[in-house]
Amino acid sequence: MTISWYAVAIDCVDARTVAAFWHDATGWPIAAESSDTRVVLHPGGGLPQVTFNTVPEPKATKNRLHLDVTTDDFTAEADRLVKLGATRLRDFDGWSTFADVENNEFDLIGS
Repeated sequence: MTISWYAVAIDCVDARTVAAFWHDATGWPIAAESSDTRVVLHPGGGLPQVTFNTVPEPKATKNRLHLDVTTDDFTAEADRLVKLGATRLRDFDGWSTFADVENNEFDLIGS
């Protein structure tokens, strides 16, 4: 018996807003949608997918799991993410940590 990676699930107070941020950030299409969940699929409908699930409580502490995204134009992409609503939290050698519109942390890595 084996397992396959299906999705990364992100809990948020407003799944629609967070999914819209990640759609704008990645360009990935928003697919299955319900009143409490939105799903952003990998381009071409592949797996794994990212799901955004509405929960009643806001984020309280540092993420135990976060997304890492990469770009060929680090400066331009960092500026674009901030314009989309991200907050730049910390800078390191070769990457920066950001928070999305609900303070879920993610890293932008220059390639």
